[in-house]
Amino acid sequence: MAFTHDTEVALQYAAVLVNTMPTDTRPEGLPTVAALVEQLREWDWTGRMPTSRDELETVQRVRSRLREYWESDLEQAVEITNGLLRDGDARPRLVTHEPLGWHVHATADDAPLAARLAVDTAMAMIDVIRADELDRLKVCDADDCSDVYVDLSRNRSRKFCDGTCGNNANVAAYRARKASRARARRG
Repeated sequence: MAFTHDTEVALQYAAVLVNTMPTDTRPEGLPTVAALVEQLREWDWTGRMPTSRDELETVQRVRSRLREYWESDLEQAVEITNGLLRDGDARPRLVTHEPLGWHVHATADDAPLAARLAVDTAMAMIDVIRADELDRLKVCDADDCSDVYVDLSRNRSRKFCDGTCGNNANVAAYRARKASRARARRG
């Protein structure tokens, strides 16, 4: 994979964030500011952390915009990227800190979190678009799942999200094969 580590991390975090959206079968994944802060710390986010319900709601709105990447074609992805960069007043600069080493920040460290999330994802999407790798952004193939993920496998063969969908599909396929063999022996 030709992406830098910070690009991969930004893309993966965007997928994690998008997958906190409520669905028919799943409640809101970020119901409180504390839940958001905990998730950000797990992903080693730096800068000012959110403290208010308004900030949380703004992140939840940005999360919906990021979801659009997984449903877009190239021209739409470019439009989303340019919009996020413009709205976030992106001003790229090189920085270094653990665990990423040298990488790009495109917003001030004290910028609102939603702007930092949006711009970081947009900066990562610049690499995706320039490398013609938009097909790496996928939606889970499981019938009952709409979670998104970034396929960083060498041959783009991944089909399922980071949840249990892959295991469930493998178990179902195993059981179907086993039942088929049992029917064949009886028949």
